[in-house]
Amino acid sequence: MSSTILNLEPKSLWKNFTNLNAVPRASKKEEEVIQFMMDYGKQLGLETIKDHIGNVIIKKPATPGMEDRVTVVLQSHLDMVHQKNASVTFDFSTEGIKMKYADDWISAEGTTLGADNGIGVATIMALLESTDIAHPAVEALFTIDEETGMTGALELKGGLLTGGIMLNLDTEDDNELTIGCAGGIDITATGKYTEITNHSSNTFKLSVTGLSGGHSGMDIHKGLGNANKIMNRILYILDEKYHITISEIDGGGLRNAIPRESFSICSHNDTKTIEEAIEEISPEIIAEYNTTDEDLVISLEPVAVKEKCLDSMFQKNLLRSIYACQNGIFRMSPEVEGLVQTSNNLARVLVRDGSYQILCLTRSSVESEKDELVRTITSTFSMLGSEIKTSGAYPGWTPKPKSAIVQLMADIYKNRFDEAPHVNACHAGLECGILGQNYPDMDMISFGPNIRGAHSPDERVQVSSVQKFWGYFLEVLKEFPKK
Repeated sequence: MSSTILNLEPKSLWKNFTNLNAVPRASKKEEEVIQFMMDYGKQLGLETIKDHIGNVIIKKPATPGMEDRVTVVLQSHLDMVHQKNASVTFDFSTEGIKMKYADDWISAEGTTLGADNGIGVATIMALLESTDIAHPAVEALFTIDEETGMTGALELKGGLLTGGIMLNLDTEDDNELTIGCAGGIDITATGKYTEITNHSSNTFKLSVTGLSGGHSGMDIHKGLGNANKIMNRILYILDEKYHITISEIDGGGLRNAIPRESFSICSHNDTKTIEEAIEEISPEIIAEYNTTDEDLVISLEPVAVKEKCLDSMFQKNLLRSIYACQNGIFRMSPEVEGLVQTSNNLARVLVRDGSYQILCLTRSSVESEKDELVRTITSTFSMLGSEIKTSGAYPGWTPKPKSAIVQLMADIYKNRFDEAPHVNACHAGLECGILGQNYPDMDMISFGPNIRGAHSPDERVQVSSVQKFWGYFLEVLKEFPKK
């Protein structure tokens, strides 16, 4: 199917996206893609720099007649979220993404596609290698580790860039111009527990699968099911009514992805009772999520008996703590209609072999409210006796709706498409706020084509939207402000 994609317009963009998707590029494992970009810049004969953390900067002079324009910083991140369906056999560390094209959309075969932010990277690459596109002087900034800590942006030093305006190509709706975003912080709760002998005679595997998943910032307002919360709800009921014993819980994955699947190993002397309980519980949960997660499946199957399990008191306290943990929207913005102001994603729950780990990602565009939610979640798991650590904090990005680049791009959009763009702030974490710390005088704006299902195996990008975005991008560069 790659040959079909390579024939799509603009061909240079799709060629570069295809080449990029052949390179493993998980967050914190970007060595190969960093080298890929270094080789790319040098092959073009352009000044190519790798900074101390691994960010790559490629500089290209202005085309004739554009020397008097403001230098533009074009920014996208190199890493991608690696997620796959449990039924899919795929090694992200060695295999290239297997893409498919149908009905105006490109997706992957059971894995994330990497359109976030590969389409942005490929767009910049297409411009760097072009010989017939008018543009000001370009500083292409390819950051690393955006998805799991914003490390590249946080570590970028001042003085490496001279551009006055940055175009971040990392949003997912082609009618939007994003001018602000939420900050975030990771919360990790860990601890040990004493395993006891499991005296129950029957063991089963409980599975929650088929949820939609999605981006824990951009999709948090959609009311999507969280597999960790649903699993905990079921286990809580089974514990309260039938006193099951739990040996393992394994749910969710990356902090920035809404959990799609969760699995637990439990035991009880009367399997039939548990089967009947699941048959009673499942329909009401499935009905609740029928609109947002129509493929939700709750299943039970017998497995080999487990010798060890959680002691009953720890088990109860664990389930209570997870129940009490805030998930989803904490507060909507009272100033910007429809904008989530503060939220939390209960991203990962792993309980196995005497230790547990619970991962959250808390986001907010208001620092004080972010701190308040962190205290709330910390208090919840402190009552379980957990060790709580916070890490990866990054600031939000304060909107400047009256800046020159916002006005210019809004006017170009309106003239080109005969409608006004949606100028907004988003609840996702973009790198703009971080980069602005060392480049406070740089104006910034973010835009991109239609991408759906980011951070999940349902991720897809719309071809016609990429074409719309590409044409708009080129016109913006052609009309870029003078110095």
